[in-house]
Amino acid sequence: MKADIIIRNAKIFTSNTKTLRATALAVKDGKFIYVGDDAGLSDYEGEVTDLDGKFIMPGIIDSHVHVTMPVGFEYKDMGEYIVCDSKKEALDFIADHIKNNPGKESYNFLLERVFLHGEEITKEDLDAVCADSEIMILEGEAHSIWANSKLLKRHGITDDIIDPVPGLSYYVRKDGHITGNIFEAAAETRFLIDGAEKLTDDQIDAALKRWFDFSVNAGVVGVFDAGIPECNDFHERVYRRLKKFDEEGELPVYIDGCYVITQPRQVPEAIKKLKSFNSEFNTKHLKVHTLKIFNDGTLKIETAALVTPYEDTGDKGTAAFNKDQIAELLIQLNEAGLDLHLHTVGEGASRNVLDGVEMAKKELGDKYHVKVTCAHLEIQDDADIDRFAKLGVNANYTPWWHAGNMGGDPYKTWCKLLGEERACKMYRCKSVWKTGANVTWSSDDIHYGDFNNWSPYLGMEVGMTRWINEKTRAAETDWTVRANPSADEQMSIEEMILGYTINGAKQLGIEDSKGSIEKGKDADFLIFDTDLLTAKHEGFSYNKPTDVYFAGKKIN
Repeated sequence: MKADIIIRNAKIFTSNTKTLRATALAVKDGKFIYVGDDAGLSDYEGEVTDLDGKFIMPGIIDSHVHVTMPVGFEYKDMGEYIVCDSKKEALDFIADHIKNNPGKESYNFLLERVFLHGEEITKEDLDAVCADSEIMILEGEAHSIWANSKLLKRHGITDDIIDPVPGLSYYVRKDGHITGNIFEAAAETRFLIDGAEKLTDDQIDAALKRWFDFSVNAGVVGVFDAGIPECNDFHERVYRRLKKFDEEGELPVYIDGCYVITQPRQVPEAIKKLKSFNSEFNTKHLKVHTLKIFNDGTLKIETAALVTPYEDTGDKGTAAFNKDQIAELLIQLNEAGLDLHLHTVGEGASRNVLDGVEMAKKELGDKYHVKVTCAHLEIQDDADIDRFAKLGVNANYTPWWHAGNMGGDPYKTWCKLLGEERACKMYRCKSVWKTGANVTWSSDDIHYGDFNNWSPYLGMEVGMTRWINEKTRAAETDWTVRANPSADEQMSIEEMILGYTINGAKQLGIEDSKGSIEKGKDADFLIFDTDLLTAKHEGFSYNKPTDVYFAGKKIN
């Protein structure tokens, strides 16, 4: 048989769990037609490439990224990073910056809340620095902001505004008055993506092409796009640009998209809109069949929903959806043939999902077929570890966070929030993996920037080592303290690759065509000079493929 590509003498990790290793492959019309040993190539005709033992793996599937949201940030000044050790130092920094850069309509800053040591910045504080220009401070994980009165006024935020999700997404008040501190997506996103509606198609396309280039060079051939909360009009507009790229044969990555909500009241309209998305965005490499929910927030600002209270406050946080609402939603999605993906940082948020899945499965029996994914899973209760496998819920982790993702001393911060025992039991991906659950990996960054944190090889390194040091290719190279002192949750390179390939394909429902090097599947594969299976773990983040094939065509 004539083949378009024939490769021999390679070290192939197939991600086909029945036969993980091979030395040869053949491709025709964009599909693998042979995977096995060199001897089996005798049945195929064509030019043969001898790789002299180079490493091959399937194309990478990143199972939780944000494709559309960073487009809104691409032309936005994210602001100056405030280095301080108190509220006064933060305000002095802002005042000095404005003094040295006068006359702007708006000023943006970035600040880790931990640096305030419990003090709060109010709109009055910011007004005293500058009342004539808009000021916004974005908290480190982008889950809360501080705004001055001028910015609040433009967005119509007054004392009478209703909190979207009380206890989760809300406007901080003192004596009944808003303070300018705003928590979580349902309330704050309008500030983050402010101005995105003014972007031209050319600007959107240019931003997307930057992401295309990164994906091609990194060997990322498929993603789940986790969307933008409360900005679905802009989200939809970017999908239309992606659709145009695909129709013109210029989309070099498979995109599994979504429609995003933050509150139960949005469900009826969301299902209607998601059905529309499912019909409209249905090209070769762009599909939309998933509802995305922000079911809680983050541990760092204590908006993640827990089962056991936070150590310092005694509060448990709030989930957007309770178990009954999840079950009811799943029944509706099941009827519509749609899937569900949720932001679930805390153990309480994911438990609500697991309980809801259990309830829906009990009611629907064999008719149940919704694919459900819980993303992030920073902390899990012991009682829920084996439930992902039992209930068929995908467990998605962002492994580059597993070094702490806090700034400063992450372990010390976790101990303050959770207590030492729970701080040593975070990001329990290995424990969940051992139960037989489908565990997947993701990069989950909301800003394109230099794409450093988008690298799957950074994810692989930290997934294996659980720390970032001077050998790691990461922005936060000063992190030399392990967030989790225990090595029990460290993954092997084989597990990292499986999570980035076939497991990701299973999460997206495309395992019949992608995710492994198998006969009949799309010929998405990567070639490396370095053998990833034996490469040193520290510094692994510097790896990248020399050759990237998407549907049998070399694209880098």
